[in-house]
Amino acid sequence: MRPPITQIRARSRSARPALFAAALTVIFAAVPTRAQESVFTLDPAQTKIEFTLDTTLHTVHGAFQLKSGTVRFDAAAGTASGSIVVDSASGNSDNSSRDKKMHNYVLESPQFPDITFTPEHVQGTVAAQGTSQVNVSGKLKLHGQDHEMTLTFTVQHGAGNQLTADTHFDIPFLDWGLKDPGNFVLHVNKLVNLHISASGTLAPASK
Repeated sequence: MRPPITQIRARSRSARPALFAAALTVIFAAVPTRAQESVFTLDPAQTKIEFTLDTTLHTVHGAFQLKSGTVRFDAAAGTASGSIVVDSASGNSDNSSRDKKMHNYVLESPQFPDITFTPEHVQGTVAAQGTSQVNVSGKLKLHGQDHEMTLTFTVQHGAGNQLTADTHFDIPFLDWGLKDPGNFVLHVNKLVNLHISASGTLAPASK
């Protein structure tokens, strides 16, 4: 026997709150949570940027100085921003004539005073304590030209908010259009190896 129309209407009204709650659950589940962004502020005094270049006569060792560095990243979203700026004119290999050629002929430091890495993406998570590994992709601007790069950092999260991040990578400077500093006696490798040991502090991004 079919129930009276009043009972059908009562059941319909009682089901509405449950349907409304279910709809809200679906809607809010589709809304992404607020990004948890962190900021890594590099300390120029504690950051080391060293380079190595092999030649037919010897291996050249040298270093550059960091001007500034701030990297904002959200590991969950995989996003990154900021910049790491190296002073091009600070390059020093402990040989004045060689360094003069490096700055005036190869890097052309007066015209291109900054070497800048701009992060865009991050893959991996920085551990709350101890060692972790992250990949940071972005653009390296050298001699006025942008080059896509992905750098692998070994990160050490120490006590408090102290953080160090180390990476090694090669720059094919000749393929990138920089001039060859060699001559008919001295031949240089096409790749210069960089080792960066960045030190600084990690903190939540301000809202």
